[in-house]
Amino acid sequence: MEENQPRTKKCPFCAETIQAEAIKCRFCNEFLNTEKAKAVQATGSPPPPFAKTEKQSAQILFRAKPSLWGMVGSVVKGMFFIALAVFLISYPIETLSIFQADEMPTSESYEYIAASEPAEANINENLQQDDSFFALTEQQKIIFATCRFVGGIGLIILVFFALILKAIRLKMTYYEITADRIEFTRGIFDRKVDNIDMFRVIDLKLRRSLFDCIVGVGTVGLVTTDKTDPKFTFEKVKNPRKLYDIIKTSSLDADQKRGVIHLE
Repeated sequence: MEENQPRTKKCPFCAETIQAEAIKCRFCNEFLNTEKAKAVQATGSPPPPFAKTEKQSAQILFRAKPSLWGMVGSVVKGMFFIALAVFLISYPIETLSIFQADEMPTSESYEYIAASEPAEANINENLQQDDSFFALTEQQKIIFATCRFVGGIGLIILVFFALILKAIRLKMTYYEITADRIEFTRGIFDRKVDNIDMFRVIDLKLRRSLFDCIVGVGTVGLVTTDKTDPKFTFEKVKNPRKLYDIIKTSSLDADQKRGVIHLE
């Protein structure tokens, strides 16, 4: 009986000859012990590509927008620069002693010092000359105060503009994950819709700062073989761990389905 059993068989998917005990075809990388393989063996013809999983592939597994809570770190940095700007506006730096001209001695006192202690007088004269190097005139003080005020106001405006622009950029970004691909929309003045196939994902990492952990957001970074976006980032999304697990599982399934092997 055992001698009459065939040692080889044909793959129901690609019709190549393989070992009778094989559970995976070495030519098309299809598994032969799945429901899909049993259906092919029963009907005698393979189903259309992805016909069985088309509905599952189109199902949205995760959708999100970057959270504004992810801007906590940027807001803290911005508050530091705003405090610096308020200091520049309110504190009269030009009135510091280093910018004031020392009162020069009168001719009578200078003759007295020169007659009694000539060496000490020379030292004091040199010190007075050095101190007067930073001295500002009244007109220079007015110009300095004006530049200080304008610089402080400009710094405050720049910080607010940068924070508002970042908030708009985050809210104009949208991520959508299915079993087969990652689709995203981003851009403020030039809206861009693009996608990355799951089988192109090589590696992924989850990053969460202290502020991210407090507010419940995180950043998931991907390394892909996509030419347009070789390094893609899900920036400051809620439930980052769930997103990480979905992409990890979906990318492995896509690799297995397409027979993709990523070489290090």
